[in-house]
Amino acid sequence: MQKILVIGSTGNVGSTLTQQLIASGETVRAATRTPAAYPATAGVEPVPFDYADPSTFEPALEGTDRVFLLEPQPPLNMAPGEFMIPFIEAAARGGRKIVLMSSASVVFDEDEPLLKVEHALKQTHARYVILRPNWFMDNFHTLWLAPILQAGIIPVPAADSLTAFIDARDIAAAAAAALRDDHLNGQTFTLTGPQALTYSQVASAISAAAGRPVQYVPVDDHSFTQSLLEAGLPREHALYITKLFQHTRTGAALELTASVQQLTARPPHTFEQYANDNAPAWAKPVVGPLT
Repeated sequence: MQKILVIGSTGNVGSTLTQQLIASGETVRAATRTPAAYPATAGVEPVPFDYADPSTFEPALEGTDRVFLLEPQPPLNMAPGEFMIPFIEAAARGGRKIVLMSSASVVFDEDEPLLKVEHALKQTHARYVILRPNWFMDNFHTLWLAPILQAGIIPVPAADSLTAFIDARDIAAAAAAALRDDHLNGQTFTLTGPQALTYSQVASAISAAAGRPVQYVPVDDHSFTQSLLEAGLPREHALYITKLFQHTRTGAALELTASVQQLTARPPHTFEQYANDNAPAWAKPVVGPLT
């Protein structure tokens, strides 16, 4: 049996996807810049990979017939097309199936870099599935964790808009299905959770789960961008996230889909389930200044 290469194997989606694949009997090549630091796991082969180093492409792809990939993450300041497209072309040359995690934002932003990546994937004529997840629930215990812990606030520029947040576990389950089922080839799926919520409703759910008061505090775009820069994000990435919130305020992120149910044969997690499962993250002691 050939193997599946998982790009982003140490991230929220990639690590969960890897676990789900090995539980179903697959063998995974886990792409990482630091394979020596990858924990020993049965069914997983850590392999060196870096979008910025094309010499890692072919060794990572060796022995694989399917690939899951997503865009490079900060602190790398990379244009997705510049680095992802050469790798997609390399993967496609071997006849591999490619499952691309794109973004729901490509629907309402024709300048979204991942839209160019989608087009390039289709032009390879490889077997493919494209997944377009909406805003991650998981941001609340990662990106927005510091202000929640240190000030009990969620300071983002969403106004009173609604968002159909999705749990990374559901994205991973959808990706696992896409990798294993060739009946899905050639299709694109927008992934959402089962509810469209305001950030005030999200704050209430986190408060209930964590047993501590958490408030949503709307902020302006400039203040938000500055907070991301002060937290260490590259300027281009900070401006990109701010732009996503501009679209969110227009209602672009509120539409619900049944794609998770269609792909996985089960409903996606509710925000309440996510909050209850991750409640310990918001109970950590406060350390250091607010960023």
